Amino acid sequence: MNSFFQTGQNTCHDAKGGRIDCAGSGQDAEFGSGVSWPVPRFDGSDDTVLDWLTGLVWTRDANIAEFPLTWKEGLDYVAKMNRENVFGFSDWRLPNRRELRSLMSHQTRKPALPEGHPFINVFSGWYWTSTTAAINTAYAWYIHMEGARMFYGHKEQFFLLWPVRGNAALVLPATGQTRCYDAEGHLISCAGSGQDGEFRSGMRWPKPRFEETQDTVIDRLTNLCWRSSADLTGRLSTWEEALMAVADLNGKWGETYSWRLPNINELESLVDCSRHSPALPHGHPFGDVREGYWSSTTSMFEPDWAWALYLTEGAVGVGQKKGEHFSVWSVCDLLSRE
Repeated sequence: MNSFFQTGQNTCHDAKGGRIDCAGSGQDAEFGSGVSWPVPRFDGSDDTVLDWLTGLVWTRDANIAEFPLTWKEGLDYVAKMNRENVFGFSDWRLPNRRELRSLMSHQTRKPALPEGHPFINVFSGWYWTSTTAAINTAYAWYIHMEGARMFYGHKEQFFLLWPVRGNAALVLPATGQTRCYDAEGHLISCAGSGQDGEFRSGMRWPKPRFEETQDTVIDRLTNLCWRSSADLTGRLSTWEEALMAVADLNGKWGETYSWRLPNINELESLVDCSRHSPALPHGHPFGDVREGYWSSTTSMFEPDWAWALYLTEGAVGVGQKKGEHFSVWSVCDLLSRE
């Protein structure tokens, strides 16, 4: 079973942003790879919302603290919610980056949440996660609700928070982060910190995680099969060149594999949030690892841009499709090669 979700994207777009037929495009919406979203997806009350996709429960109010807070203030605010048994629960926490990303829809914008969602007071700005940025531990990951970008900012900056409770251990992988850090980036005890490293919420990674074959690597966490060499074209490519390179690869490999350009959730599933440069699990077997990779997912904020993974840091951003900005890495489903 896959442990990553569909992106929500259901339309395809060319390099100019124009809408095209998905058949034969090689794009995200053609394949719809990942666990499909249930219908209805959400079950809400006046105060809380259950996401049937993950089993996580969120506050219905997406700006419950009312004002932006520093990262430490955000963690303290959630701790105060637990002391006060807000909405009848004492197990609220700041979500880790995969938990917060699980709410994102890559078909919508302003906010980038599934259509018909029941949340209120969603602010088109940055929201903190409980996950420290391994590349600089004085920084933490945050996600922008306007379009779903995920980068990291200094913990002393002021952003919003969106508390969650529950554990998606059956469907959503843990981030890999096991340590905790203060606002200055110093290593601290995780006990009582409220951080990702304390809870380590999500599906545990199998050991070993990766299985090597002659030219491919199977990720037993997601059941995806990746090409061993993480640089298909040997150079930075445009988005259309990336799609064509993967299509050409299928012709060379015959019927044994059905390669595709990964969607942004498939790419992000490789990230180990305890590591950087690259942000891949320790001892990974991949060769020719580069700084950034195209996904098959169009940015609906500007459809002439596409989503990309910045693998040095583990960030999720976008690049203009016509530019030679990123490298190319191919993926296939495990069933397509067995």
